Amino acid sequence: MTKTTLDPQETEKKITVYVNGYRHEKTVEPSTHLIDFLRDHIGLRTCRTGCEHGVCGACTVRMNGEIVRGCLILAVHADGNDIETIDAASERGDLKDLQTAFHSHNALQCGFCTPGMLFTAAALINEKPLATRDEIREYIGGNYCRCTGYQAIVDAIQVVLVKRQKKHRLGNENNRD
Repeated sequence: MTKTTLDPQETEKKITVYVNGYRHEKTVEPSTHLIDFLRDHIGLRTCRTGCEHGVCGACTVRMNGEIVRGCLILAVHADGNDIETIDAASERGDLKDLQTAFHSHNALQCGFCTPGMLFTAAALINEKPLATRDEIREYIGGNYCRCTGYQAIVDAIQVVLVKRQKKHRLGNENNRD
């Protein structure tokens, strides 16, 4: 993450942020949060604003490949960084198995928490490919969902974990031949 120094007298700062592969040069107030920048300055409405305190996970996006809470990062601190929203990740297809599992397990009812939940689930799968149900619950515990009661979300994530584990095992067995 690039460190941007702020002059306390500045009322606006020009930043360059790469969002979903596109360069955006904008002038923002130093107090503008990344999530508000994405929504209000770029027009990405799939970026959600929830609690605005970093507690609910609705504002989760990727910055330089890592999930972050967009309401806790100032846009000026994203200057020079790569930001990815659910739009680009969906288009690329790397969340397809998670999206399919969420749909088939009814883990996305109103859809408000879904972008953050999908990014968090993808991070879990990458970090802990052998996660248990308890570990899934703990990992997604920072993402609030008012509709599903989490059971369906945990089920969907576990299905993807099991499928990927089987695919990995099959790949390893085929490499032995």
